Order: sequence, then C-alpha cells, then structure tokens
Amino acid sequence: MRLLVLGGTRFVGRAVVAEALHRGWTVTAIHRGLTGRLPEGMDARYADRSDPSALAAALVDDQWDVVVDTWSGAPRVATLAARMLRGRVDRYGYISSASVYAPGQSDAESSPVVAGDPGASDGDYAAIKRGSELGILASFPDALIARPGLILGPGEDIGRLPWWLARAAAGGRIVAPGEPDRPLQYVDVRDLASWLLNALTNGRTGAVDVISRSGHATTKSLLQACLDATGSTGELVWISEEKLAAAGVEPWTQLPCWVPTTGEFAGFLEADTSLAARTGLSCRPVEQTVADTWAWLQREGFPAQRPDRPTHGLPPDLESSLLSHS
Repeated sequence: MRLLVLGGTRFVGRAVVAEALHRGWTVTAIHRGLTGRLPEGMDARYADRSDPSALAAALVDDQWDVVVDTWSGAPRVATLAARMLRGRVDRYGYISSASVYAPGQSDAESSPVVAGDPGASDGDYAAIKRGSELGILASFPDALIARPGLILGPGEDIGRLPWWLARAAAGGRIVAPGEPDRPLQYVDVRDLASWLLNALTNGRTGAVDVISRSGHATTKSLLQACLDATGSTGELVWISEEKLAAAGVEPWTQLPCWVPTTGEFAGFLEADTSLAARTGLSCRPVEQTVADTWAWLQREGFPAQRPDRPTHGLPPDLESSLLSHS
C-alpha cells in the first residue's frame, strides 16, 4: 500500500506512520519540518500546507492508495488538500474528533453535530474539526471520518497522561478526583492507528467514534497504573466532585482525563462506541498504555507545551488547599 500522511511528526500522525511502516507500506509524509522527526526509510517532503503552491510542489503529480490527514487547524487547509488530491488517491481518512458533536449529545455517530465552515480560517476546536470534515467530504464523499475522544499513549504532546505520570512520580499525597470507579473512555493512539489503517484497507467509510467502551478503565485504574509505572509510593486522596467544584477546579484541564458525572459533562464518558468495536477496534489494557507512555517519556523527555493547547495539571497551591481539608 502507498500511504500519504499529511502531517506525521506529532502524536497521532506519528503513530499512523509507525503502524504503516510496521506493515511494510510505502509511506510519504508532508509536513513543515518544524516539529518532531520522521523515521528513516520513508519519503519526507516539506511544505506549508496553507500555501497552495507549496503543497502542489510537494505533491508533484504522484498518486497514492490511501491518504490520512490529521489536521487540527483552519478548515480551509484541509479542504484545499482534499481538493488537490481528488482523483489521485483511492481512499481518504481524516482524524476528526468527538468534539464535533453538539454539547451533551455525543451518544453515537448519529448524534447532532456543531456547525462548521469548510472555508474558515479560524474558530473553536469543535467548529474547525467539523469544518474540515465538510471540506474533505466535498471532495471525497466516501471518506472515513474517525472521531476519537480522549487519546492517550506514547508520543502524547497534549499533556494529560504525562502530567499524571509526573505527578505520580513526585509522590506524596495526590488529589484523586471524584469516585474511584468513575468510568473512563479513551483510545490508545496505537490502537487508533491500527484501526484506521485496517478500516481504510477494508473500504470503511463514514463517521466512526473510535473510542473504547465506557469503563474500559476507571479513574482509579488509570491513576494506580501511573503509580505502578513510575514506582511511586504516592497516596491517592479521593476528593468528591462537590469539594472540587467548590474549590473552583477545572475538570479535564486541571484534572486531566476526568470530568464530573453531572451538569454539562453528564454522559461525557459514556458514549455508545459499539460501531468501533464491530469494525475492529481492539483496546489494550490501561496498564500497558500508561507503562509505555512512561517509558517513552524516560527515553525522549517531556514534550514542550503546545501553543495550540491549554496547559494541563492541577496548580500546586490549589492541590495543597484541597489536601489540607482532606
């Protein structure tokens, strides 16, 4: 198989490239050359995708069996790439996001989605992902639209699991949010990449929520795995949702991977992902994801904060305040 990856040096793109090379595919990646690095033995091309002439020069007149786009910026850029590749690739895959669903309504693939403009130059995360979907579908109506939710695993440069691992390694008393058995729903980036390439090979089209079943892991199993992976003797101190809310803690960012069970986040980690399972998504144990992520961080160091993502983690003064009352 001849694969074109638009991106390929960060997190999801990096996992897609690695999986394709493992399968013996011929891989071309087009990126700006500003972040990350690509493995040896593949075709690396450099271009600023927002510049039509630069992208055209990188594409030349080549053809591919499969293209995967991981774009998370202005929809007009994803729309442009799809338009340029029309008639030159057999199958098109886009890594979108479950964020495209209307707030509080992400039950399954048929749930309502937010509005999106394929020609937009900016917007919030949900709108730009939806706009990119629409732009790609305009050129490739049979595109595969992968909509993962929380993505974890080696290479994560968002800062969620790396923060928990760093906090576990530091030891001491650690704020653990909500109920220990709160179900989590996520996908290991390597399982996402494997599913994606299988689905494209098999001719899968349309939108699929590529996430584990709800409860594949729990808050407790995730945090315990962090303690185990780092060899920490830290103590998990469970703080109720009510106390966290009263202290003004921000779910998801200040306490990564966790949201309360009520209010605007009700049902957030309880989506029906049976379609992903029926189409071959296999999710490895949380302990493996966490241990492999810690091993990657030890090899390559903690990634720099991305300018297009918020800083994750509980501020030390807020953690001290919560622990002093528990």
